[in-house]
Amino acid sequence: MLDGVTVLDLASVGPAARASRMLADFGARVVKIAPTSRKGAKQIQPVYHTYGAGRGWARMRIDLKSEAGVEVLLRLVEQADVLIESYRPGVAARLGVGYDSVSKRNPGLVYCSTSGYGQDGPAAQWAGHDINYLAMAGFLACSEPRADGGPPIPGATVADSAGGGMHAVISILAALVRRSATGEGAYLDVSAAEGVLSLMSLSLDQYLATGEVAGPRQALLTGRYACYDVYACSDGKWISVGAIEPHFFANLCRLLGLEDYASKQHDDAAQDEIRKAFAECFAKKTQQEWVDALAAEDTCVAPVRSLPEVTRDPHFRARGAFVDAEHPDEGRFEQTAAVLAGGRRDTPPHRVRPADETDTDELLQGAGLAPAEIEKLRATGCVE
Repeated sequence: MLDGVTVLDLASVGPAARASRMLADFGARVVKIAPTSRKGAKQIQPVYHTYGAGRGWARMRIDLKSEAGVEVLLRLVEQADVLIESYRPGVAARLGVGYDSVSKRNPGLVYCSTSGYGQDGPAAQWAGHDINYLAMAGFLACSEPRADGGPPIPGATVADSAGGGMHAVISILAALVRRSATGEGAYLDVSAAEGVLSLMSLSLDQYLATGEVAGPRQALLTGRYACYDVYACSDGKWISVGAIEPHFFANLCRLLGLEDYASKQHDDAAQDEIRKAFAECFAKKTQQEWVDALAAEDTCVAPVRSLPEVTRDPHFRARGAFVDAEHPDEGRFEQTAAVLAGGRRDTPPHRVRPADETDTDELLQGAGLAPAEIEKLRATGCVE
């Protein structure tokens, strides 16, 4: 879908890496730019099994603290469609690779700055990671507290993946569509924390409009009602119930033999009684027995899977959600496949490249540099 689109990615981990992974999965050619090793680079090197293990990425190392290195990047920019960076605000400009500099070489470039809190504002210079962005944007406060009363630590990097990565991808795609009509590039200021605000919009908009706080057990989607909760089964596993619509809840009550509660779905005074009845009922059978009895009966019921169970789940297997990968040192293993609505999934094993493998000669020759120029740059340490 994005065949012919070239993305330069100056990031290593976090939201920007998630964004470039998604763009590559949709067919873009992503060129990962890392610092040269001889400069004692501080950039994080992801482990071999993360970020899709770099499938479909080209790579090279450039010393952006040298004038010659900056010029190399600008040569690559001339042939690129998108540049993604995740420096702290102001760093890219100081290096000479900020939007003002690169857009002069390529006015049609879509330049995406990804950061935790955005390029300006009181928190712009704060260092942070996923848990910080979730905390700042209210996500943790709306989640069920842990035993000591504190907010939980989520098991998924929601801020990096959705608040930042998907936020960046959507913005980039919109900018590319606009460019196709106008020829103009764009500067995108993507904040992972603001992306989480969008994910929290149901709760935030409720508060802004009514003053009601959707905290744990205080709103429909945070466990106020028995129809939206999780229940333990006889084998110690759990079942999730999301029967929000009245007809789904009525179906559930009927199949559980608790028809009398169907009319009390949103009766606050009855919730403890309903929840107790549901808990007692679900505790009588195993998780799989309940799945077999309820999941296909319009009840909005699904099993709570562990990670090993997810990888064996027959539905995901039938959908091709996992693919083979090979690494020269680590051997063969599986990865999550690209999630491409309307796209294609490659079935052969993905080759996972060693961390030190680069495509420097091919990339620079494609940018118009002669072999002698490339060797000179390599000899001076500007590229690897």
